[in-house]
Amino acid sequence: MNKRIPVAVPNFIGNEKKYVDDCIDTTWISSAGKYVGKFEKEFADYMGVKEAVSCCNGTVALHVPLIALGLQPGDEVIVPSLTYISTANVVRYCGAVPVFADSLADTWNIDPEDIRRKITPKTKGIIPVHLYGNPCDMDPIMDIAREYNLFVLEDAAECHGAVYKGKKAGNFGIASTFSFFGNKIITTGEGGMIVTNDEELAKQMRVIKGQGQDPNRRYWFTRVGYNYRMTNIEAAIGLAQLENIETHIAQRRKVASWYMEELNGMEDYVELQHVTEGAESVWWMFSVLLKDKAKITRDELILRLEKDNIETRPLFYPMHQMPVYFDPEAKCPVCENIAARGINLPTHALLTREDVAWICKRLRYHIAE
Repeated sequence: MNKRIPVAVPNFIGNEKKYVDDCIDTTWISSAGKYVGKFEKEFADYMGVKEAVSCCNGTVALHVPLIALGLQPGDEVIVPSLTYISTANVVRYCGAVPVFADSLADTWNIDPEDIRRKITPKTKGIIPVHLYGNPCDMDPIMDIAREYNLFVLEDAAECHGAVYKGKKAGNFGIASTFSFFGNKIITTGEGGMIVTNDEELAKQMRVIKGQGQDPNRRYWFTRVGYNYRMTNIEAAIGLAQLENIETHIAQRRKVASWYMEELNGMEDYVELQHVTEGAESVWWMFSVLLKDKAKITRDELILRLEKDNIETRPLFYPMHQMPVYFDPEAKCPVCENIAARGINLPTHALLTREDVAWICKRLRYHIAE
């Protein structure tokens, strides 16, 4: 196969161009305009929550609720070490300290027992991440939070539409956040969303993300705020994407099922992410871990697949191993092991069965034959 297979591609199958053209034709292209409010309302309805607050990206969507919750310098927040760095960065933005917790070996999500081990008198909250579209085991996390009076802010950046025990992931903490980066299940190019059932918290977050302006008195600023607003054009794209979200999710689940079929019999060479019990993953990224019997290393495999015109990427590096957050005392051996062996395979709605078969054929060739 000569064509290049990218790891991620946005999928525009609906009203994206129509709505963007409307923004341009009416000149409403910045953060004011009808699509911002429409997107927030429709996303809140989709999630089954009272409030949705749009932001300019998924990272600031995490930052805003931490400010509204009153996180202070010196406070501690427990985060998984195995995730994208923004989850720790937003804690540091507040002057607080991210404390890194280990992962579960099967689901790759944050280990509730390690959360418990790392609670101190300075701990104020937990940010569980639904990694690669697979919901965390939220029941024990919420039990721990209630026991120690901690807030839970769900980082749902990668799991739009995933379900845990009959409820959409993002319905368990005081708030949850989503990313709409170009490689996500639905996209606005950049963009993010915060959802919550706490109306007072939502009110505060709208002020914070709008430069601290009083919502009832224009150009009157009541607190230090940030310019974290989503544009009308981004919201227009997001609304069109949301109208087809179930189609996007269904296709990703189909792609995941193709991978599982094609990798059947490869159990001695690769290990897959297990879906959390009682959950339904949306498979933002289909990933494999190389086992000891594989003939090459993870990094060698990435290079060889690149020569086959197949783009891949390594799993997230543990944050406690990186220079910016290096902590030799973090004690996260499970996530270190997962990260060293893991690779994200192409996962997007435009893949065909033939694409997946070719990817798995080359994968099998490089590691097993």
